[in-house]
Amino acid sequence: MSTRRQPQARAIRLGPRSVIALLLVSAVGVAAFGWPLLAGPSSQVSAHAQDAPWLFAGLLVLLVGVVAAAVSDGGLGPKAVAMLGVLAATGAALRPVGAGTAGIEPMFFLMVLSGRVLGPGFGFVLGSVSMFASALLTGGVGPWMPFQMLSMGWFTMGAGLLPSPDRLRGRAEVLMLAAYGFLASFAYGTVMNLAGWPFLDSLSSSVAFQAGAPLHENLVRFLAYCLATSLGWDLGRAVITVVLTLTVGPALLRALRRATRRAAFEAPVTFESAEP
Repeated sequence: MSTRRQPQARAIRLGPRSVIALLLVSAVGVAAFGWPLLAGPSSQVSAHAQDAPWLFAGLLVLLVGVVAAAVSDGGLGPKAVAMLGVLAATGAALRPVGAGTAGIEPMFFLMVLSGRVLGPGFGFVLGSVSMFASALLTGGVGPWMPFQMLSMGWFTMGAGLLPSPDRLRGRAEVLMLAAYGFLASFAYGTVMNLAGWPFLDSLSSSVAFQAGAPLHENLVRFLAYCLATSLGWDLGRAVITVVLTLTVGPALLRALRRATRRAAFEAPVTFESAEP
């Protein structure tokens, strides 16, 4: 006799307000990363190097908006906030492990599994908060931090958008997550390269950004820049993510799903008055 598998509960359901908030944050992020490619020859790209504090402030406001939208949609309660805090602290603690050594960053595999189990809305907030916490922990606060928060938010959210969360289990799911972690690790590195590449001195390198050049020429330069500077680091991140997902992933997936079921994020909280 077969048993019917119960649908996996999500810590944050993507209601209409949550979707709008996430789309707004993502639109701001795409503009922040991609505007130099469309800048005219007279634009002062270097003048925008000081815009990071404003982007950071705007990102925090929009991140609060995502959380507020989730609360309004009825998806984020005290249990989900507690889970968010535990996972963000764990991710922040994992990031310094192996830092500076060929891209060995075990934080990424935790983000993949957490986003898969807890959903894209929770995943985006978790990725952003984890990167913010790790920057404070390691002293890595700088103009790159808002870009890291956005990139990690997308990275974790993407795992929550993978297909068949209620049906695909076992080895097939782990392999899918490993493949996603491998590809997304390169995507994260590529997006982060785009954040700093426009500010290279065009006289110092043939792969540097040139304001006003045709888009296809700058894209060729950017690809060459990625291959020359970050390919090895991104490969190390991708490999460690795959290895940890394949080895530790099944046990961690079960633990996260067990914690999610026991927490019953979607169950309404009621208070009963004490009998006199």
